[in-house]
Amino acid sequence: MAITIEVTEEEQLALDTVTADVKAHFTNALQSRAKQASEKIISMLISHCNSNDIAIATGTLAQLKQAYELKLIVKASDVGGKPNFPINGD
Repeated sequence: MAITIEVTEEEQLALDTVTADVKAHFTNALQSRAKQASEKIISMLISHCNSNDIAIATGTLAQLKQAYELKLIVKASDVGGKPNFPINGD
């Protein structure tokens, strides 16, 4: 999936002082945040499945999809743009 981020000339000049490669900097930040979220979601999924005798899907992508299917998580855009897990208050 490609994501495009636009910055102003002013922002570009400022960013050029803190990183040699702005694109790589933001790519790394997004990938790191996604990994943190994935790990938290999968931990919740494993706990839920173990507590409810549900077979756990194999592989990270399948596990993330399973968490959505079991309604353990929802898209932030569906709940006002705020982080939303765990949604059941656990």
